[in-house]
Amino acid sequence: MLIRKIGIDLGTANTLVFVPGRGIVANEPSVVAISILDNKVLAVGNEAKEMLGRTPDTIMASRPLKDGVIADYRITEAMLKYFINKVSGRFRLVRPEIMISIPAGVTSTERRAVIDAAVRAGAKTAYVVKEPVLAAIGAGIPINSAAGNMIIDIGGGTSEVAIISLGGVVAVYSARIGGNKLDQSIANYIKKKHSLAIGERTAEEIKIQIGSALPQVKEEYMEVRGRDLTGGLPKTIKISSNEITESLQDELREIISAIKKVLQETPPELAADVMDKGMVLSGGGALLRNLDGLITKTIDVPCYVAKEPLLCVIKGIGIALDNLDVYKRTITLSK
Repeated sequence: MLIRKIGIDLGTANTLVFVPGRGIVANEPSVVAISILDNKVLAVGNEAKEMLGRTPDTIMASRPLKDGVIADYRITEAMLKYFINKVSGRFRLVRPEIMISIPAGVTSTERRAVIDAAVRAGAKTAYVVKEPVLAAIGAGIPINSAAGNMIIDIGGGTSEVAIISLGGVVAVYSARIGGNKLDQSIANYIKKKHSLAIGERTAEEIKIQIGSALPQVKEEYMEVRGRDLTGGLPKTIKISSNEITESLQDELREIISAIKKVLQETPPELAADVMDKGMVLSGGGALLRNLDGLITKTIDVPCYVAKEPLLCVIKGIGIALDNLDVYKRTITLSK
């Protein structure tokens, strides 16, 4: 099958790939494992994530994107090449056109780096689109209507808050805080309170299983294994869901602050629309229990979780790829 167009949700935590007519064809962690001895890429995606925190001195497993932007250009290019080859084969008759999501707060240099990496990885042309716009399209929000719509997209590296009207972004704020920072705050809390060192994968597991944005009346508990910092030996502790809620408070306050900043910059008519329709929550961070409840309670505006929040951006890319003429105003193109 000849693939002419590919959509890529290039996330800090996960990378998703969309091909028109086939839908979402890849959903893997944004992790690359490299051999330090000969600087060679050993593994990408799921295989590389298995190596996180478990590599010998000769192998380095890392995330090439930090806070939604490229932290390591060469490794990002290798990762893009891996995903392009995976869906369209190593030997291609045509170079595909590629649409990539980028955080709303990126600089022109950071945007250029994404475009260059995509072209060097095998793209004929690269389009970049702001994540909040794509998340809104994927969440089923009619972005081209003359009404204010608010989207809160919480990814692995960034939280993007935007008001969208008539196909464009009216007000936006990009906070460099996301799922990874939430994991880090859980790890730091357990280290400080229980003198136990845990890895990022364990912290993420805790967040998924018992994490909550609001304290729960009926607490949940989870056994956590790690390294005791006093004796240096393996140790198991029991942690409660309300302890995790406590550990996340600073990061959640920053997300609330970003929402308030955008609302303060929003024209009154559009702010009234948002109060009527409510705010839509997307991205992996939207899966944190009771986050919509915390936002509703703090901002005093209804907040709803989008259907399949993890897939909103990639679904938005799919719709935009199929209707380039309709969404051309929101797209930045480069050869």
